[in-house]
Amino acid sequence: MIRTTARATAARVLRQLRHDPRTVVLLIVVPIVLLVLVRYAFDANPEVFQRTGLPLVGIFPLVSMFLVASIAMLRERRSGTLERLMALPTSKGGLLIGYAAAFGVVAVVQAVSVLAVAVGPLGLRVVGPLWLAVVVAIVNALLGMSMGLFFSAFAQTEFQAIQFMPAFILPQLLLCGLLVARSAMARPLELASTVLPMTYAYDALRIVAGDAQPGGALFVDVLVTSAMGACALVAGAMTLPRRTP
Repeated sequence: MIRTTARATAARVLRQLRHDPRTVVLLIVVPIVLLVLVRYAFDANPEVFQRTGLPLVGIFPLVSMFLVASIAMLRERRSGTLERLMALPTSKGGLLIGYAAAFGVVAVVQAVSVLAVAVGPLGLRVVGPLWLAVVVAIVNALLGMSMGLFFSAFAQTEFQAIQFMPAFILPQLLLCGLLVARSAMARPLELASTVLPMTYAYDALRIVAGDAQPGGALFVDVLVTSAMGACALVAGAMTLPRRTP
């Protein structure tokens, strides 16, 4: 049942995305535009882009996927689609796995497109393997998707769903190490950053950017990022309505 539900859900979500060009632009084009802005905003200090470029390749898709997934699931809840689906012999796990699979396809396109622009026209240098950078960026995007699905349960309107971004994503952006090294932060903030998902998402891409042969530290970061994404999916499944008898 889980496999059938997942396939049907993934196909339905991909069809919806195909007919929603604004969402496609938000997912694919906006991260590229933001990366271009960062590159030329620091045109006089290119080392800044070389240091932050690859982490941003993962962070920008994480943020956009968070927004799109939370709004998409909220629409399903408000329109009654979710309740109708749960009245059928539908698995909660299959439903969320289907969402993850559909957005996973988008994440692949997103990661490849953003990275291609970064290392091509923008001249970003990546010391580690490019394929590994793509994998980590996809994991980060899926983390954003799973968090978006979870937080959609606490919003009543699309505006409220968007409000979770500055409330939940922005503090992580400030504490993950992108703007200032975590070791230079006040001790309470440094400790708080160790439990935030974006810290590990950022660290993973930072390692790929500067290490030709990433080792165990990268594996730990990817494992923690994936585990936190899986936990968010499980928590999201618990917020789905119970099946109607």
